[in-house]
Amino acid sequence: MRKILPLILCVILSSSCGVLRIKSSERYVSGPAIRDDYKPQGIVEEIVQPCSIPGPTERRIIAYLPADYYQSSERYPVLYLLHGARGYETSWIRYGEVYHTADSLWAEGKAVPCIIIMPNVNQYKDDEDYDGGRFKDAFESILEVDGLVESAFMHDVVGLVDSLYRTKRDGANRAIAGLSIGAYQSIYFGANYPESFGYIGAMSPYMWSLGHPSVTRWKFYSRLHKKMKRQFEEYPPKGYYLYAGTWDMMRPPTNHLHMYMAEKGYPHTYMLYPESHDWPQGWTQELKEMMQRIFKEQ
Repeated sequence: MRKILPLILCVILSSSCGVLRIKSSERYVSGPAIRDDYKPQGIVEEIVQPCSIPGPTERRIIAYLPADYYQSSERYPVLYLLHGARGYETSWIRYGEVYHTADSLWAEGKAVPCIIIMPNVNQYKDDEDYDGGRFKDAFESILEVDGLVESAFMHDVVGLVDSLYRTKRDGANRAIAGLSIGAYQSIYFGANYPESFGYIGAMSPYMWSLGHPSVTRWKFYSRLHKKMKRQFEEYPPKGYYLYAGTWDMMRPPTNHLHMYMAEKGYPHTYMLYPESHDWPQGWTQELKEMMQRIFKEQ
């Protein structure tokens, strides 16, 4: 039963992370980087990301900079923020109120000003398949988490960001977080590159992601316990945060990971929120909570 449960969940998945739409006639694109109903106080920039792996030749990244970025010579820590199934680089903008959250926290002095990077980490076959950030069904997304995009992340995304902006280029000043599949990816980014990410945030991690059998998947998504042992012994995170909703379908696996980490003595924070696998009182509030912690817990 445990082996088929992920398949059942894929079929019934109906949250903001993904209402299943197989061969939908609707055409979704990632959309503009600024919502009509909120004017960001910071600086929004769109980055063209050349890709070094098979697939589209380039993708779009959205960067959010503190308002005074170009008036100072200061270097900034970086928060990499990942989307979930049916998501793309603007998901946190369109649904997660990331600009409003950052603006209010920075203005009130509750969060450390940082550069927020929102990449597209979906798998696409080529430029035609990508089509400007094509909408992908939840079922399609869940079956394609095969480690290929993730294998190039440090070069294609982190390396590019460090070359374009005044970043603090060490693990103590890098955070990676995501929701659902993005949380699953964030956990493994932290485990695979513990020296590079000092802060890890996993919001409702979809721990049952399937993916296609491949060498890249095996290398990236395997031996989590062994990798975490090295992570916490050699490069202990400055902050590790697990979040789930009280009615969240991913609460059981999140709680299981929490119990494992507690048993091993791995320092982390585990918090439950009143909502489900969703945005308003879930992931949006969890981001707000996490941003008040990162780059402070040194």
